[in-house]
Amino acid sequence: MLAIVGEDAVHRVEGLPGESAPVGLTLALGRLRTLGVTGLRVALPAPGHPLGLSGPPEFNARALEAEEAVVCHGAAFGLVPEVHEAGPEGDVHVEVVWHCLPVREAPPADVPSLGEAERELAEALREATEALTRLDVAGSGPVAEAAIDAYRARVEGTARNASVGGGRGREVLAPGYPPRAARVLELAQRVGTLIALAGACGHGGAVSASEMAARGEALRPVERTARRAQVAAYNSVVEERERGVR
Repeated sequence: MLAIVGEDAVHRVEGLPGESAPVGLTLALGRLRTLGVTGLRVALPAPGHPLGLSGPPEFNARALEAEEAVVCHGAAFGLVPEVHEAGPEGDVHVEVVWHCLPVREAPPADVPSLGEAERELAEALREATEALTRLDVAGSGPVAEAAIDAYRARVEGTARNASVGGGRGREVLAPGYPPRAARVLELAQRVGTLIALAGACGHGGAVSASEMAARGEALRPVERTARRAQVAAYNSVVEERERGVR
């Protein structure tokens, strides 16, 4: 529960069957369980990429706007968050309302297996580092060069962790997840760090809009791969349970 709420002030769920008003998250999770929900899948969609979604269009549209959603396993419901912030700077209170909506009972879109995600990420790490190095020719600034060197050191550390079964990467997921899921998620997060790093370098180094556009174009497929891998890792417990039932 703490992992869901984080530092937000309040989480409520609206639209639950049998409830006329929003309810707290603890009650909502219990109610979903009585409705047949046995697990939760994460979806991280982006424009043109409905990753983890299964429809219908109304749910997909809301999820795309929020750029995240939760799809229930065992019952045809999905949850989309709506974030509200209030208060002065430095004392902002965050409240999240999760809208419960019907979803289509179908396989989630474009979610790879853990094995596929791990292979894709290994290739993405190589391609991303090469792309950032190549595009840095346009910026060729000391800050960009230092950032690339720092990232290469992180990549080498990731490779060492992967070779011995994940190391500290096991801490990125709750107990009960397979070790490979933790390893895949940590790799995906490192690729996401690279994307952010490339954007920061672009603002400081690239000398034209076309060069910045080229940087974004080269790294767009890498960002997509990282999101697919994150969804595969987060959903691996549900997927393994489903395969076991079959």
